[in-house]
Amino acid sequence: MTRSWAEPWKIKMVEPLSMTTRDQREDAIRDAGYNTFLLRSDDVYIDLLTDSGTSAMSDRQWSALMLGDEAYAGARSFYKLVEAVSDVYGYEELIPTHQGRGAEHILSQLLIGPGDVVPGNMYFTTTRYHQEHAGGTFVDVIIDEAHDPSSMHPFKGNIDLDKLAAVVDEHGADRIAYVSFETNVNMAGGQPASLANIKDVYAYCSERDIPVMLDATRAVENAYFIQQREAGHENSSIADILLEITKHSDGATVSSKKDNLVNIGGFLAVRDPELARRARAMLVAFEGLHTYGGMAGRDMEALAEGIREMVATDDHVRSRVGQVGYLGEALVKYGVPVVTPIGGHGVFLDAAAILPHLPQEAFPAQALAAAIYVDSGVRGMERGIVSAGRDPETGDHHVPKLELVRLTIPRRVYTQSHMDVVAESVIEVYDHAEDIQGLEFTYEPPELRFFQARFQPIS
Repeated sequence: MTRSWAEPWKIKMVEPLSMTTRDQREDAIRDAGYNTFLLRSDDVYIDLLTDSGTSAMSDRQWSALMLGDEAYAGARSFYKLVEAVSDVYGYEELIPTHQGRGAEHILSQLLIGPGDVVPGNMYFTTTRYHQEHAGGTFVDVIIDEAHDPSSMHPFKGNIDLDKLAAVVDEHGADRIAYVSFETNVNMAGGQPASLANIKDVYAYCSERDIPVMLDATRAVENAYFIQQREAGHENSSIADILLEITKHSDGATVSSKKDNLVNIGGFLAVRDPELARRARAMLVAFEGLHTYGGMAGRDMEALAEGIREMVATDDHVRSRVGQVGYLGEALVKYGVPVVTPIGGHGVFLDAAAILPHLPQEAFPAQALAAAIYVDSGVRGMERGIVSAGRDPETGDHHVPKLELVRLTIPRRVYTQSHMDVVAESVIEVYDHAEDIQGLEFTYEPPELRFFQARFQPIS
């Protein structure tokens, strides 16, 4: 008999949620230009827009806030954070930033020059923006299975070594700025990479003096999937697997608003002291002094505690990924098309399959996210052609193979009952999917358009 599981925490404080009518939600989404990013949070019931900075901090983290050293230089909170990163991630050189994209900016400016190429396992929006802004060109070298929502490959985040070798052969190793290796690939549906693949990529790159830089934002979730799916690691702890992942890299950017269980913060961590010195010089100009970067002392205290908490036992990540799986399995059981296997941080609806009557240029994922909000007040987000943006040279849409709506689960925030409500709403919308109209732009920002674009139904 399969036994039920429960969260490894109890609720000590509650925050009231907004309950709205359908008429109110129709007005709200219209005022927001059918973009869930532009909704006011007061108009949202269950907020699955992102897991970035939306998790619940623990009692120990809230206590840590009161211990923050707000000294401008040399704060003890910084050194506590350095020690936590070294112990848990294994990197000795730490550059604190206000969040992950601050680290992406610094890394891109330091390592990428005009004409350089950055191979990676599927793009992420802000990462690719910083790489292109620095003069580089991103090239996707993820395995083909990652672009197939129905594939059950256990490690769809893997880099295809043949694709990587082809890029290196075409451009030369000296023009490869670094390999951008994301753990638990967001745009693929929260899909992990195997430890074997991480090791193989690092060995290949080390032979050619090509740096490997992780996006380790969700590396803890990736470690969990390695434990569950990769032979030989079933008896290893999440903490040990995480160190093994980072061991096979030259550095990492981390948005601490995910795995690290805080509402703000991030860091760049590297092994090379000279690269760290150059990074700190940029940090002072763009973020803050090298011993606080973009964070207050209290933020660094809570972050140091969160880093240790996330791997203190395996129960935390098992519960976190388990709740995502609970929602995903409910939708799969009904027949709603989703990305499989279910990912680590969210359930990704296959909008192209749910709305086959809409061409991709009618933004089906954007329309589906709006429809789910109108039905129940559940806020998800588009991850398809709108997020992909345009080619900066031709002006044409980037056309990704995946057209998805992401329902991202914050950590330690919602109950299984909330997941039941979400599942029922998605099923209701799915049952009436033919009624959903496509959208067109009324305002399109030139860069990172998905954040602030506005739409209207196509007449």
